[in-house]
Amino acid sequence: MQGASAGSPALRRATMGEQGETSALRALPSVERLLQTEPLRSAAQAGPRALAVDVARQLLERYRDEIRAGNGAVPDAHELAAHAAADLKTRARPRLAPLINATGVVVHTNLGRAPLPLPALDALESVGSGYSNLEYDLESGSRGSRRAHVEDILRELTGAEAALAVNNNAAAVLLAVAALAHGREVVVSRGQLIEIGGSFRIPEILAASGARLVEVGTTNRTRIEDYERAIGPETAALMRVHPSNFRTVGFTAQASIGELCELAGRRGLAVIDDVGSGVISRPGPLGGLVADEPAAPDSVAAGADVVCLSGDKLLGGPQAGIAVGTAAAVERMAGHPLARAVRIDKLSLAALEATLQLHRDPVRAAAEVPVLQMLLAGEHELLARAVQLHDGIAKDLPAGSTVRVTRAAGRAGGGSLPALELEGPVVAVSARAGAAALAERLRQGDPAIVGRVHEGVVLLDPRTVSDVEVDFLVRGVREALRALA
Repeated sequence: MQGASAGSPALRRATMGEQGETSALRALPSVERLLQTEPLRSAAQAGPRALAVDVARQLLERYRDEIRAGNGAVPDAHELAAHAAADLKTRARPRLAPLINATGVVVHTNLGRAPLPLPALDALESVGSGYSNLEYDLESGSRGSRRAHVEDILRELTGAEAALAVNNNAAAVLLAVAALAHGREVVVSRGQLIEIGGSFRIPEILAASGARLVEVGTTNRTRIEDYERAIGPETAALMRVHPSNFRTVGFTAQASIGELCELAGRRGLAVIDDVGSGVISRPGPLGGLVADEPAAPDSVAAGADVVCLSGDKLLGGPQAGIAVGTAAAVERMAGHPLARAVRIDKLSLAALEATLQLHRDPVRAAAEVPVLQMLLAGEHELLARAVQLHDGIAKDLPAGSTVRVTRAAGRAGGGSLPALELEGPVVAVSARAGAAALAERLRQGDPAIVGRVHEGVVLLDPRTVSDVEVDFLVRGVREALRALA
């Protein structure tokens, strides 16, 4: 068999019985020849040559393995180049990429949680594009502290004596327990031994901190007397953990943060309160939606030594953990060896500061923080966006496809407000190939689109789709429907 060429048939059969394994292997082009064959040649010009060479080598080796395994199918150079160009495009594409969240889950853990407000994006660009005073005091000209950039505003918003930002809330809790109770006991209600997510559980956090867990009460009822009976000479702290990703209803009882702080004060213990969801002010921009959520200022006022919360949930900022509380407790956290390991990076710190600035004015926060906008979106706004999506998708609808406006309930998500149902208009789309095939095709688009499959259709919830994403969403759905027709 002669070497394959661009003009040869799309697929040659070089069976072992006719020409043998050696001929089949010889029929494969060289790496260099493949690199000079369209469309790989054009694709390779857009990126590093080394990557194109690596892709070509891997593809040819894959075909050599198939031939040695008895499959003598040998594509010509042009078809091989097309395969290699597709592989190169995939390899060169960023693995972390933006997508359109049409699920109706506002704080979607798998989709990056909170989209940032514009001032936070501006801060990212400003700080990330050059040097900054991250740990430099401009007044004295000496080393400064990254903690200083958000401490004052956190103290203002929560009423705390001191504050510290780390890289996420689990880290804040871990650091608090390690600093205040390492080697000693921490008393926690059985009803609060929750799993935060990704199999990360409160007992495991306490174990990692070096503290010993003492469980009290029952799953549904724990009284202040249960805590008091559990206190012994090795007890260092009482801990409350807000079950932010579920609710226990019915015959329930839990000791209040006020009761815990009063007991701890009498017995010389610390109180660590993990309020989780990120309610940082009271009253705040979400008003009655978070009436049942613990807020950091309430816990600070009750006397908690450390209050931990998330920056990327209801606060609507970047991934961050925030710890506020007494000066003594926060200083112990800041001076602990773990503090450096879990410290917040400069980009997250810049975005957090900008988001906190918005929360100084609840009205402005409600208008400019995307998470708050989505949670507070009204019927008129959502219906207008749903109709816009419907009308755009309905143009030249392929046979076997349908689109209609209906109603469904979204969620706050991210382990926050689990009982809240965000009912409103949604767009239901179906394809001849079925809902699963349509959902998969949408995920493979550019940009990827993630909806939710329900009763044989794909639901697209306008609550989590911004105005600037509408046209991209319409285009992506129409392309997917045409591909599946």
